[in-house]
Amino acid sequence: MPHWIWEDKDWPNFTWDHGKLQPALSEARQLQGKLLGMMQSFNEDTREHQSLQAMMDEMITTSAIEGSVIDRDSVRSSIYQRLGINHSGIQSKPDRYVEGLLDIMLDAADNYEQDLELNRLSRWHAALFPTGYSGISKILIGQLRGEGDMEIISGRGNKLTVHYLAPPRQGLEAALEVFLQWFNHESYHKVDGIVRAAIAHLWFEKLHPFDDGNGRIGRAIIDLSLAQDEKLSTRFYSVSQAVMQQRKGYYDILEQVSKGDMDVTPWVQWFIQCFTQAINTAFENIELVLQKNKFWQAHEATPINERQRKALNKMLDKGIGGYEGGMSTRKYQAINKVSRATAYRELTDLVSKQCLKPLKEKGRSSAYEINWTDSL
Repeated sequence: MPHWIWEDKDWPNFTWDHGKLQPALSEARQLQGKLLGMMQSFNEDTREHQSLQAMMDEMITTSAIEGSVIDRDSVRSSIYQRLGINHSGIQSKPDRYVEGLLDIMLDAADNYEQDLELNRLSRWHAALFPTGYSGISKILIGQLRGEGDMEIISGRGNKLTVHYLAPPRQGLEAALEVFLQWFNHESYHKVDGIVRAAIAHLWFEKLHPFDDGNGRIGRAIIDLSLAQDEKLSTRFYSVSQAVMQQRKGYYDILEQVSKGDMDVTPWVQWFIQCFTQAINTAFENIELVLQKNKFWQAHEATPINERQRKALNKMLDKGIGGYEGGMSTRKYQAINKVSRATAYRELTDLVSKQCLKPLKEKGRSSAYEINWTDSL
């Protein structure tokens, strides 16, 4: 039988090698400061766009990490309606699961100064499972897991692999209280904020206190930790998006640490690297927003209909050279549900207005790319 981390005689006194962390931590802090400073220099519209993009990315990817796919338009609809933002192009109806996940995200961000308590965690859990079911299985909602073993397993039949066995149910309340006391009080003056977010997530995941949803709640704790570190209710980057890009590595390092001793340096190193990736992705997204804004500023007086604007935005969202294959008549038809003649006429019109230019690489078929020349 494997030795689980919570069976260690020193549990839960985590340790890490600060010397090994320092170079990567310093780089992460520099990038974090650069990003926050950059966002302060932008106008309100640009800041709002980046924060909403980060929120959408966080919601979509924290679910995707657990294998749950949610519709981006539904996420956008819920966010815009909740925040009172007008967006006439949104058609999707709010989804109960998405609404619950948004409740958690907003509570973690807007109320970052409040202590993290069991009641708050229970409310987050209830918001994740509005029907009382996880898939087709009825689970305990808004309360700690039942008496059976909590195992993380993969495989089927005789080929099951146990990746982790959580601490027994007996004593779980006391163990969770130790974690919450650390999170709310002792950690503030003793642990770097990024390291604290890493330890908080790991500790919560090792307790695995609920029947389901522990990963999503654990990543909400990351968001809460970083909001407290930055003393900001707005995130301009998504750690879950970076985790999703390295999903296998995420599960591998958590499993590795689960079977080790109290030295969790490898996990914190991995988390800092993931945090840094999230910041770098935010820089890329900001550059894309700036490119898009410059394009529309250059064409502020250009008469463009809603179908043309929709197609251009799809291309602009991919950045320079990002819309693979260019915009063809067939793609334009599919996007706007129009005839081939209308698609061809409206694309030709965009070329004449210098919004688009022919894509030479396309060959004999007509296709177009954004004409960035006049807007950059």
